[in-house]
Amino acid sequence: MNNVLKFVLLIIGIGLVGYGVYNLVTPEFAIDAGPLQVEAHGDNTQSYAMIVFGILSLVGGLAFRKR
Repeated sequence: MNNVLKFVLLIIGIGLVGYGVYNLVTPEFAIDAGPLQVEAHGDNTQSYAMIVFGILSLVGGLAFRKR
């Protein structure tokens, strides 16, 4: 049971960190009209929250190894 929970926490943590970084790096809206290029970035609060929850999940998954 501990091995399965550890594995699930690690996979979820990697997924959340990856998704949070992806949302943080990619622009939400882009216009490309000749020499004019406009990118719009929104609020990144959700991306930061995903990264933090992913790190917490990774730490929780690694903590099961020590038991």
